[in-house]
Amino acid sequence: MLFVPANQPRMIAKAAASSADAVCIDLEDAVPLAEKAASRAAVIRALRELDFGPRLRLFRMNGLDTPFAYRDLIDVVEAAGGHLDLVMLPKASGAGEVAFVDRLLGQIEAHLGMKSGAIGIEAQIESAAGFVNCREIAAASPRLEALIFGAGDFAASMQMPSTGIGDFDADDALYPGHRWHAVMQTIVASARAYGLRAIDSPYAAFRDAPGFERSCRIARALGFDGKQCIHPAQIEATHAVFTPTAEAAAHAQRVVAAYEAAAAAGRGAVSLDGKMIDAANLRLAASVAAKARLCQSR
Repeated sequence: MLFVPANQPRMIAKAAASSADAVCIDLEDAVPLAEKAASRAAVIRALRELDFGPRLRLFRMNGLDTPFAYRDLIDVVEAAGGHLDLVMLPKASGAGEVAFVDRLLGQIEAHLGMKSGAIGIEAQIESAAGFVNCREIAAASPRLEALIFGAGDFAASMQMPSTGIGDFDADDALYPGHRWHAVMQTIVASARAYGLRAIDSPYAAFRDAPGFERSCRIARALGFDGKQCIHPAQIEATHAVFTPTAEAAAHAQRVVAAYEAAAAAGRGAVSLDGKMIDAANLRLAASVAAKARLCQSR
């Protein structure tokens, strides 16, 4: 997912033509207070006029604790709802916030004559309240499609020292483990329990290619589906880490075939390459194969 500021039309156009899987036009942190209201028009114009190809089209509204949020939803969705796939809710602190966005989107859809539920929601978990209420947030709306980690605001909410957003710093080196493990694993578990995507935090030091790749690999190891990118240069590395390799996809297919052959022969487990294959291996392999097919289709 490539983030782009709403007040930068040229950057939005480049993002729409990029190799990202999704483009998020940001009305929140990337836009100065004085430009927020005017930037809604740029979001509308981009959604209505640009060709995003197969990329998901979304915008990040301002938080519900600001005076901008309701107008973000009403102005943008009423003018460009038919060209919009998702709305990102920042700093989701509880199920009620997701339910509010759901209800307002439903009212706008009804007003426009759109299909109910046509526009999805992605919720960012980036506060102490969002962390402890993550399960309830995940279950809050049938519109919800993804949970997204926001490391920068999460660090601020938790009063954890941090010199960047998602970057590795001296405090990461000091801590005997991964400082974001608890919240990241909670996000993935909540997403999986309710059939949602899990997307990892941005990595602000976009010139630090090795650090960014390491961040992607940690997220992938924890079960995340992808990464928020703040620069087009990060897209290729994200695809490389989160797309199953040809070898992994081929192995997954072999596991499925071996298990199905064993089941047809009346056996519940079988050996493949010197390792036992059972129902748990089948579920893991099926997940890898499904992701490989999805990546190929896009």
